[in-house]
Amino acid sequence: MYAANLPGVRIDREAYLRKTLARSCSAEQVERAVRESPAAAGIPAEVLEKAANDSIRYEAGKVSALSAAAGIPGVLFLPATVPADLAQYFGHMLRIAQKLAYLYSWPDLFSGEDDLDDATKGVLTLFLGVMYGTHSANVAVGKLAKAISEQLVKQLPRKALTKGVVYPVVKKVAAYLGVQMTKQTFAKGVSKAIPVVGAVLSGGLTLATYLPMAKRLKNHLSGLELATGARADTGDVIDVEDVEGFEGLDDLADLEDFEDATDAEETGKDAATTTGSSLVARIPRPWKRSQSNAEPNAEPDPEPEEPAGSR
Repeated sequence: MYAANLPGVRIDREAYLRKTLARSCSAEQVERAVRESPAAAGIPAEVLEKAANDSIRYEAGKVSALSAAAGIPGVLFLPATVPADLAQYFGHMLRIAQKLAYLYSWPDLFSGEDDLDDATKGVLTLFLGVMYGTHSANVAVGKLAKAISEQLVKQLPRKALTKGVVYPVVKKVAAYLGVQMTKQTFAKGVSKAIPVVGAVLSGGLTLATYLPMAKRLKNHLSGLELATGARADTGDVIDVEDVEGFEGLDDLADLEDFEDATDAEETGKDAATTTGSSLVARIPRPWKRSQSNAEPNAEPDPEPEEPAGSR
């Protein structure tokens, strides 16, 4: 939340799309991309990929330079430089997440209010989860994108994001991000310990982590139905308030547990095998096992014999 409220972190969707697409697209395409989406405007995939790569390189250069500058003072200034560096690092992660989302036809992520609402917070958390490689975030973002594509909405489905449909997934991803933030805090402190030399180490560490994470999100968003425009011409774009629920997301409401992609890699199992058709790991419920599972030819227990003279 602190990073999202830093100056310059929030991206104006309309301004960004106009500036980025004007280099390679016609005025009509740009106008329709702003009004509806780049997919609906028929922007070629290679144009979007070039724009995405340019944005990634630009943001990676900025975040690495700032991280290097924070590493110049050395160990005495760690209490100030590490939190500042971590905040600007996540700020630039949120910047590239917004840019990639808008290029690949997601609606405006912010509601226009000054405060960060729960729906936007949830979507940004899921995007960061995708960047960190969590499997549950991949699944949730895919489901959400599919629902947006099918309903052709031009706003985030805020009710679906805040009424328990995706929220359990967001909580799990947020907990995982907390662990990763702790690790990065330690790594950034170590890299900044030596004056001047820490600048090179800190900037290099930031670049080495930021680039692959941004590309991971780009690859995931570009392959979703929302980005390919499979349903872009099936009707008019409507406001999300006109949609009665997002039934396509219902199967996310009662998920009992998720497996991260890293867990699947550690066990050496294929994700489709470990998670099943619903991409979740179900908790066993032996207490709900039906009596029909008993052996069909099992003999009933014999009645106990009455002791002699009991009558």
